[in-house]
Amino acid sequence: MSASSKQGEKQSTNDKANRPPSNTQKCPFNVKMVLEELRLQRGIALPLVAMNIACFAKTAITTAFLGHLGELNLAGGALGFTFANVTGFSVLNGLSAAMEPICGQAHGANNVRLLHKTLLMTTLLLLLASLPISFLWLNVDKILVPYLSSQCITLPTMFSSAVALAFHIPVNMVLSKSMGLRGVSISVWVTDLMVVILLATYVVVLERRNGRRIGGWWDQNMMDWIRLIKLCGSCCLNTCLEWWCYEILVLLTGHLSNAMQEVGVIAIVLNFDYLLYSVMLSLATCVSTRVSNELGANRAGYAYKSARVSLVVSVISGCVGGSMMVAARGIWGNLFSRDKGVIKGVKKTMLLMALVEVFNFPVAICGGIVRGTARPWLGMYANLGGFYLLAVPLGVIFAFKLRLGLAGLIIGFLIGVVTCLILLLMFIVRISWEEEATKAQTLVCATQVEESPANEVSESIEDHENDQVCKETLSSQILVSEEKLDTLEPVNKIKSQIR
Repeated sequence: MSASSKQGEKQSTNDKANRPPSNTQKCPFNVKMVLEELRLQRGIALPLVAMNIACFAKTAITTAFLGHLGELNLAGGALGFTFANVTGFSVLNGLSAAMEPICGQAHGANNVRLLHKTLLMTTLLLLLASLPISFLWLNVDKILVPYLSSQCITLPTMFSSAVALAFHIPVNMVLSKSMGLRGVSISVWVTDLMVVILLATYVVVLERRNGRRIGGWWDQNMMDWIRLIKLCGSCCLNTCLEWWCYEILVLLTGHLSNAMQEVGVIAIVLNFDYLLYSVMLSLATCVSTRVSNELGANRAGYAYKSARVSLVVSVISGCVGGSMMVAARGIWGNLFSRDKGVIKGVKKTMLLMALVEVFNFPVAICGGIVRGTARPWLGMYANLGGFYLLAVPLGVIFAFKLRLGLAGLIIGFLIGVVTCLILLLMFIVRISWEEEATKAQTLVCATQVEESPANEVSESIEDHENDQVCKETLSSQILVSEEKLDTLEPVNKIKSQIR
């Protein structure tokens, strides 16, 4: 009995020794760790916040110029933005969001080849998708921003957006006076083109400065395309479902009594929401980058830590954002319109919308967490259930059946946001971070392992000296192969004796 137990212990010890090495580390949750994580996220998030605020500030400035051109131009511009978001920008942003988990995990594993070919594949995919939408070159920045932010490079995006914003006001002043509504539209085109040129120039300089001659640009195979298209489909649907719900809110507002005034009110209120959303989007991109980087580096504990810290930050940010909207409701309407009815409606609507923002921040951060794990379809399910099965139907009932008007639409929207948050939290609680880290290794290292012949494995390890994760994966393959050879040796001897 004791002999058999000793033999079992010996066998279990050998099994443990032959298992592939794991780099998954447990991360204690303490004050020092939280401060360190906040420091890392600050370096990523602050430039992104400045960049996104500058981008959304252009929309607010454009709306302000439209408001001073007249109430009709304000309402028409709001509907024009709605049409552009529904038919173009939401699709392009959603498709480019698929780069975040792939490039983030590739950067965490120092897999530059995967970074390069993902950038090229996404560019080609957006080119194909943009043919019916048009104006691809005005939306190349939608590709370059996630490519850079996934590598924790966020300062160039901030500076390019700041330069574009600085030119946006004088260009608007000149063109709106000379060309009216058409001039306001052209000013957006001009400043977007500036962002594209600046970011594209920086990416070219970055690649040359770092001497990234590793290649990988044309290493695509069918499985790479299938993986990217699957992620693009989920990310696109997720983004579109979220954006379209806001645009549906604007369209439903157009069916209320006194529609022209109500559409102007919701357009002005949503401009403040866009400024807050720029912070939400930055925090979501930050946590997506952190989670994907840590999973790519095979550190599941640190990815879980980043998610927890970000959720706490989102709750605090939501309370701050809601308080800011309440504080600004007295002056915000005056910046966009001189109509007293519109200004009064803005004050009333912003009070309700402030409550929505309290929950909007955690929803955005939860979306960033699931996107960082390369599972964006979880956010898609939450958006579908929260917004379309609850928010829109309840909003219609409250607004038109109960005659609550715009307030009824926002109340229905609030219920949908809360439901979406509950669903996302349920999904996140059930995430197995160790499994996600293993999947990330499959994503960033499996291709290299499969392409390495048995007699070239040692050379592959030398070629990846800067990639500890891939080295361990390849080394584990050697151990497993040697173990299989040792197991087959007695069998081969028996076969030779029989012969």
